[in-house]
Formats: sequence, structure tokens, C-alpha cells
Amino acid sequence: MRLGIISALHEEQQGLVEAMEGPYKLIHGMREVWLGKLWEIDAVCVLSRIGKVAAAMTATLLVEKFGVTHIVFTGVAGSGDPSIRVGDVVVAESLVQHDMDASPLFPRHEVPLTGQTHFLSDRQLALQLGHATQAFLDTEFAEVIDSEEQAVFALQAPRLHRGLIASGDQFVNGRERIKALGEALPGLLAVEMEGAAVAQVCFELGIPFGVIRTISDNANENAATDFMRFVKSVAARYAFYIVRQFCRELAASSNQASRVSAGT
Repeated sequence: MRLGIISALHEEQQGLVEAMEGPYKLIHGMREVWLGKLWEIDAVCVLSRIGKVAAAMTATLLVEKFGVTHIVFTGVAGSGDPSIRVGDVVVAESLVQHDMDASPLFPRHEVPLTGQTHFLSDRQLALQLGHATQAFLDTEFAEVIDSEEQAVFALQAPRLHRGLIASGDQFVNGRERIKALGEALPGLLAVEMEGAAVAQVCFELGIPFGVIRTISDNANENAATDFMRFVKSVAARYAFYIVRQFCRELAASSNQASRVSAGT
């Protein structure tokens, strides 16, 4: 297994690179790509940049150039449902490109020549990411997120959600827009700008993938308020500790499997 970890922003990637054992950097496709071990897992870390084309380019590069076998995308998103609050986490079960519309040639949201509107996450990866997220929220959140930041962003008992994430090449920051997206895409939990493009690439290349998003705003007119503060003090720490838990669980499972195999 070689795990590709795509981060949406530099702040989310920095801690992971610093935690790498024996990291080395390569530059390819105008991207810094870091290779090394993360908690015993062979890993490659890279920034996606912003937008669907950039994300698709990044995912393709990881697979075709660096031999990645599994991909996990971490980042922030706007809430797509009133019940989902800032500080909650959404693990994607499926992803859709909300701005894809080639009708009347193809149904709205269907990606031409794929037959897909919703790209399904790898079930096992999604389960593992959900487990790692819940473990973080239950045991580490209160310790690693500063109490002042918890107060500033009203982070009270953040929750894990699983379901639909929508991606598009626009920063959604209007109540009417998010309402329209919710009506067009029943079950929508979060909106962002990259995940569904990574999902399409992984679908076409046969690569298992998972997408995890920390809710940074309510996708309304106040969406940009203190955004970078949230990324640095909250989302980056979420990404680090969830990925750490995820890798440790993968390593433990791998080691156990190796022991069983050796015993037989």
C-alpha cells in the first residue's frame, strides 16, 4: 500500500510533512510532493491547490507518477445542511459535481461518458476514516483544540456525519445558493471545490479513495469570516490527528495480518 494524502491548503499539509519519517521532496507538475513514512505507512503528501482541474491533476499525478494505490483527501467545506455545524466532520459516502450540466445531451450532474452522477467512496476507506474521526472527536478534540478557539468558533461536541458532498468551481457563500443546491441534490451535507474531481479520477483509474471535510462555515454570506484562523487553529489540527489515527489503525491491522500469516 502506498497512501496518497491530498491536502487542500498548506496549513493542513505542514504538520503531516513534519511528522514524516525520512521525508524527501520532489517537484513535479509545479507541485511539491513529499514522500516518506507516516506512522509506519508508506505515504505521499501533496497540495491539491484549489478547484476541480487542479485537484484532478494532483490525483492523476499521484497515481501515474508516484505509484499511489489509495488516496485520502482532507480539507474544509461549507455546511450543506442546517443541522451540520462548524467544527463537525463529514466523511463522504458519495460525491457529485454540482456545476456539471451537459443537458440535454446528458442528465444534469452526470459526467459525460462515465454514466455517473454520484461517485461512491471506497466503502472500507470511508469506514476507516469515520472510525478514526470518531476516535479523535471522542478522545483528543478537547485536548488539542485550544479552549479559546473552541469558544470563538462555538465548537460544542462536534459530530461525525457520513453522506453526500458536492464540489464545484465556485466558493458558495449565499443562503439562496446553498438552498438551491440542497433542493437539486437531496441529502447534501457539505459543499467544497475539489473532492468530486478526485473521485472521478479515482473512479476512472480504479483507485480506492476517501474524502474527509471539516466544516468551516455555513456556506452563507459570512463564509469568509475568520476562515484562515479556523484553518490554522482548528482544521489543520483535525487533519493531522485524524490522519494519524487512521494511519496507526492501518499499521496495526497490517501488523496483525502479518503475524497471522507468519503463524500459519
